[in-house]
Amino acid sequence: MQISLFLLAAVFMFGCIIGSFLNVVILRLPDPAGSIAFPPSHCPKCKTPLNWYENIPILSYLALGGKCGHCKVRISAQYPIVELLTGVLAVAVIATFGLTLTALGFFVFSAALVTIIWIDLHHQIIPDVISLPGIIFGFGFSFVSTFVTWQESLIGLLAGGGIFYAVSYSYYLLRRQEGLGGGDIKLLAMLGAFLGWQSLLFIIFASSITGTIAGLFAMRSQKKGGTTRIPFGPFLAVSALFYLFFRPQVQQLFILYLDLFR
Repeated sequence: MQISLFLLAAVFMFGCIIGSFLNVVILRLPDPAGSIAFPPSHCPKCKTPLNWYENIPILSYLALGGKCGHCKVRISAQYPIVELLTGVLAVAVIATFGLTLTALGFFVFSAALVTIIWIDLHHQIIPDVISLPGIIFGFGFSFVSTFVTWQESLIGLLAGGGIFYAVSYSYYLLRRQEGLGGGDIKLLAMLGAFLGWQSLLFIIFASSITGTIAGLFAMRSQKKGGTTRIPFGPFLAVSALFYLFFRPQVQQLFILYLDLFR
């Protein structure tokens, strides 16, 4: 299916606008007393409400030189990065799945993962308010998705949650301390629901490799040895997004790998 550049540009702008909203969610959702609706967008430092021209995704950040237009405090680069990333993901799902319900469902999935990545990086938590509805939505989505069947989704969510629960409980029995958090278990169940059980081997393998490498760097920089803790959710989320857009290539690599042992 050939998609016009005009449509892709419109989809990108829509994605950036959603990304601007995701920034609000990332900032306010971890606060039990916070609201993602009120008050309106404002500077996190001086609390001054933003004018409409200060709230244009990406462009306002560039025009203001990365600083608040009122108190001149530097604004985190997270804001344009999340907006840009969400715009790119919107284009990616349309380019991959066309103008379909599958594309819409996977854009919601991608936006949820972007939110999870940043919240987990900042607070080392994966909010149940995202992952638990995500499990249900992912399974329901499988009935209209062209990516997985409902059987693959059901096995995926059960296996995803079950595998990590078993790993986490085994680690606790051996070390008497928590290894994987409950949020990671629910997130993998959500990933299995959206992507099917076939995705789990790659997601676990890729996230474990990248997480281990990042953990070694963190151990060296934090100098805490075996007590070093890093959020694992971002590695799961990025691996899932890679599988979503490169499933044929991932499957081909597995075939080549298996052929080596024949």
